[in-house]
Order: sequence, then structure tokens, then C-alpha cells
Amino acid sequence: MHPFASYVLRSYYRGTGWNEDNLYANLTRSSNAILDFSVPRGLHFSISKSPNPLFKTTYSMNALPSLNGSIGYIFTSCELDVKGSGDVRFKDMIDRFRVYDQPRRPEGKEEEWLAGERVDTRDYLLYGRVYIPTGRLDALYSTRLSPTLQAMVAAISDPRSSLFAESPRGIAAPSSNIMFSLQHDTGKWCTEYTWSAEDGMWGVRCLHNFGKVGGPSEPVEDSEKSTAAPTKTRSGVKRIDEEDAMEGGLKGRISAGAEFYFSAKEKSAGVSTGIRFTTLPDATPPSFQLPSSSPTQPSLLAHGAPSQPPTTITALFNPMLGHMSGAYSARVSRDLSMSSRFDFNVYSYESEWSIGAEWWTRRGRGMFTSNPPAADTSEKTPSSPPALEAVGDVTGVVKARASTTTDFSLMWEGRLHNMLVSLGIVSNLTSRSKPIKAIGLELSYFSSG
Repeated sequence: MHPFASYVLRSYYRGTGWNEDNLYANLTRSSNAILDFSVPRGLHFSISKSPNPLFKTTYSMNALPSLNGSIGYIFTSCELDVKGSGDVRFKDMIDRFRVYDQPRRPEGKEEEWLAGERVDTRDYLLYGRVYIPTGRLDALYSTRLSPTLQAMVAAISDPRSSLFAESPRGIAAPSSNIMFSLQHDTGKWCTEYTWSAEDGMWGVRCLHNFGKVGGPSEPVEDSEKSTAAPTKTRSGVKRIDEEDAMEGGLKGRISAGAEFYFSAKEKSAGVSTGIRFTTLPDATPPSFQLPSSSPTQPSLLAHGAPSQPPTTITALFNPMLGHMSGAYSARVSRDLSMSSRFDFNVYSYESEWSIGAEWWTRRGRGMFTSNPPAADTSEKTPSSPPALEAVGDVTGVVKARASTTTDFSLMWEGRLHNMLVSLGIVSNLTSRSKPIKAIGLELSYFSSG
């Protein structure tokens, strides 16, 4: 479940037209949502309030295993409608498997002129959080310098770092740090430059999307709209320039990227590269999308349409550390997504295989219901064609993960009345002395207005 601050940050990116998914750091986001989900530890409470569209406050408390808390404030230059925990779209609060639409060139704000002078200002976000009783302070500032350029400044100030520095032994101490980031996104290319003050590390990340870039129209929010929506029947009309669909193939786009970083303090460097194949949200041939001219033609169910399952395939390689990773993720049905990943080190020959799944629970029955076929088709009218109807709203999601490290994780996230709930457990089935390693419950409530 996304913390309230992360949810507001994502809403800010969406409201300003910035595509956070077109980054090399998020190359494996789809598989990480299933294989690397975070299970709550102990008992955690979170309450947030948005008194107006520009200002938000958030309070959190950990009751177990130790008592601590935090207070945070968020201010944005643009109005954001974050709704409330009782009516917000549930999938917007969950890190989940998605197949994203083709990248688009970011668009800037419309120019505002008053008396011959431009009066519009650039968008920005300010965030700060203080932790009690440690006194640690986290801060974030993000602003749009141009339609394709965004700058970020993140800082951590921990008063305990000076106390640990005076200790005689080199104990791993919490440190203070400030990091600058500059992101340049043109749709086809996305480059990120970073600098960290703690270890003097410089970094460059680059991602290139092969194929055409989307137009300035609004992007598709979710690939489910193309896979879960009813598919029209083929009317028999075939375009002259349309080729016959090839069975067994996936149509999609490829993205490739790399990163390089160098630490002046540690006198060390690193490099990694990665590639991703993603199916298109809707690769159905055009003739399959033509509306049927005859009302007597039967309608196909969603699973009978010639549409491909949403799939993401990624591969990463770090030549200096010798680490290789490959992941395959797909949505096998409307409510079930599965993922598998294999990690291998060419130097130590260590390997790990992980599998995971997420299953969405709904009210109602089944995935789709269709009108039963009438005995006499002559009584059908154009106003009552067979149709598909989605039944049931999303009430929660169940995530499970297992790997060759003998750890098994299980988590349920859902909504109870106006509160978001997350319950999870991590276990080691091979250990008889301590089969349960961690268990946690997280409760979150926020409102607006």
C-alpha cells in the first residue's frame, strides 16, 4: 500500500503531466510489484488530512515492536483532488502489475498572460517529515523547469549521525545527506542525472524507447481498459493493408537503458544495463475493432477475443558485480497476475528463483456475465444486442511470494468501510524453531475537504 505522501506525489506527477514510469530506475516496476512487495511489520497507524487542494498533513505511528511516530506536511502549487480513503480508487493506492501505455512527450502548462505579461508560474511540490523521538527530518522539493525538464532535491538530516561519529568504534550510523536529481524526458529518450553529497557520487541513467512515441492526447490510465472492455465482433470487413494475425506471437515495444555512477569519496564506479519488452495495451487488428453492422451477429466474450495477454519481460545485467536477472510477468486473467524471476551471479554462481502472484477480490460473481442467447433470433432488435457486463467492484488484493531462499510472504490489502487495511506475514517453512519471521497490520485513513 502506498503511503499517503507517495500517493500525493504520484497524483502531482499525474496532474502536471509528468511520466514517472519512463525512467530507467522503474524499468522493472511491473515485476517488482509482485515479487518485491513490502509486508508491514508490527502495528502501524496512519491518519492524513487535506484541508484544501494545495495543502496536506499526515500523521503516522508505529505501536509495535517499538513506539515511534512522524508528522509530515505537503504543499503543491497545483490543486490536487486526493479524495478520501473511503472513495479513492483502490488500485491507485496499490503497487500492482501494470502494462503502461506508450510513452509521450510531456506537455507544459498553458501560458497565462495578464496586461501583456506572462503571469503563470512553474509547478512545484514541497514535502517535509519529522520523526519522533529520533528527530530525523526528511525533505523533498520537486519543480518543473520546462515541459521536458524536472529537478528534484531530497535531503535527510539525522541528529544521531553526530553522536555516532564521536563513538570510538565504527558502528554503522544513520547519516545525513542531500541529493540532487535532474530528469529530462522527451518521450523517446529519458535521461536522469544525480549527485549525492554524502559519498560524492555522480550518476547518469538513460532509457530509450524503440518505436513511435504517443501523441499529445491523454494517455491510457490502465491497460485493463483494453483487456477487460468488451471486444466487438468482426463484421467481415477486412482492410486491404491488414495482414492476417500470426498465432503464438506477442506484439509490443522494446525499451533499453543503462546507468553509470562514480563515487569520488570511495574511488569506485559501477555500471548496469537493462532491456524490457512490453506488450501493447491493445494489439487487436483494426478490423476486429469495427462495430458490427448486423445486430444478429453474436458477440464474443472477452476471453474469446484475439487480444494478447498483458505481458512484461525484463532482463538486467551488472558486469562489474556479475549479477544477471530475468523476469517474466503476465496477467493471465482479469483478476490474476503472475510473475517469475531468476537471479544469477556469474562470479559466485549463487542463484535465486522467485515466483509470485496477485489476485484481486471482487463483490459479485464471476468475471463477466453475458445475456443468454434468445431462442428466436428474429425477435432481436438493434437496441438490444448481446453485451458483456462487468460484475463486482474490487474489494481487495491478495499477494503471495515464494523463493528458493525458503522465505514465503503472504499479504492481503483491502478496504474496510472508510479505512485501508494491509495485513501480511513472512514465514520460513523450513525452520521449526521460528517458522514465522514477521507479521504486521497497517491501518490508513485520510480525508479531504
